[in-house]
Amino acid sequence: MFIDHSKIYVKAGDGGPGCVSFHTEKFVTNGGPDGGDGGKGGDVVFYAAAKLTTLQSFRFKHKFVAPDGAKGMNRKMYGRGGEDLRIAVPVGTVIKDLDTGKIIADFTEDKQEVIVARGGKGGLGNMHYANAVRQAPQFARVGVPGEEKNLYIELKLIADVGLVGFPNAGKSTLLSVMTKAKPKIADYPFTTLEPVLGVVQDFDTSFVIADIPGIIENAHEGAGLGHDFLRHIERTRLLIHVVDVSATDGRDPIDDFNAINDELVQFNPELAERPQVVVANKCDSATEEEIEMFVNEVKSQGFEDVFVISAAARIGIQELTDKVTELVTKLPPVVLHDSITEDEKVYRFEKDEQFSIERDDSGAFVVVGTWAKMTMGSTNFENYDSMQYFQRSMINAGVIDALKAAGIKEGDTVRIEDLEFEYIE
Repeated sequence: MFIDHSKIYVKAGDGGPGCVSFHTEKFVTNGGPDGGDGGKGGDVVFYAAAKLTTLQSFRFKHKFVAPDGAKGMNRKMYGRGGEDLRIAVPVGTVIKDLDTGKIIADFTEDKQEVIVARGGKGGLGNMHYANAVRQAPQFARVGVPGEEKNLYIELKLIADVGLVGFPNAGKSTLLSVMTKAKPKIADYPFTTLEPVLGVVQDFDTSFVIADIPGIIENAHEGAGLGHDFLRHIERTRLLIHVVDVSATDGRDPIDDFNAINDELVQFNPELAERPQVVVANKCDSATEEEIEMFVNEVKSQGFEDVFVISAAARIGIQELTDKVTELVTKLPPVVLHDSITEDEKVYRFEKDEQFSIERDDSGAFVVVGTWAKMTMGSTNFENYDSMQYFQRSMINAGVIDALKAAGIKEGDTVRIEDLEFEYIE
């Protein structure tokens, strides 16, 4: 089965917690805090591998989690960082944020790699919180949570030329005679159930042709096989539009030609501007009058490159190949998505990302968000210094101001994770 799109969940590793420790050594008194920092969480990294051709590895597995960083240790030793989770995808893969639609990565070259989710920074050990007043801090920070995202992964084959046309128009046969590809060929619709690639070698020039499964009317809305595979012609420089000019199955060649072009426009208007070579196939089964009528109509629409061939009988193949080779060498590569650039990740949360204030059914003010989880995990409520640090954190982070803005009054209940207390002015 050809798998070319999938939805997955990825999560980078959380930063390891800092360590609470005090230096102990014979003949050394009051050694002071020496708790080390936690290790950084592992990143989730996608990279392009030329040997892959499908997204088969995502058919059954849809959740990918990188390892967390290790806890800091005594003697000011850092915890081990979590290993990066590296995931291979085929060249031509596009990764989007499923929630926002933003393009995160566009793999166009072998070995290209992108970090799609960054691991959290390790928490600080208690050695960082010692000062002249607080000489023996009994608390440390937990690590920053790793990024997590829902992703949509889509494969768009990178081929120079795309074969389009109705089922049974003769695309597979044409591909087999122009290249050494061996697609399945039979005299019934939808013989091709997945894209097939072939390479044309013409002296010192070579290019890749993709046989796209048959497109039918309303394919852009999901009819037939077209919706699943129309994406694969978006990156081609040139289209070869194959039409069965013999009309042996009762279809009108001109109607077929117009219908396919309309589907291309409906799916992506840019495809209408893509250079197109029109191929009137199965000419050995059509009359001269039928062929002439089709060619004249196509040229009247502005398509100058029209070739009358019979792929099965190998009539007109060389002329077609020569023309396609000439055009491909002159056409510039299709402009892909803009380069994906992302500023270096800074482990700092904006205030609107740290927390939010909600009201529960009892009327209590509930503080939720990243700030709440990190601060609660870092506080030792049995230690006076740690409690003082917690209270200052509420002020510095803007929690107190946010509670006042939400309408809190003295005596109201505030809940942060498992901690519940009465608000006092």
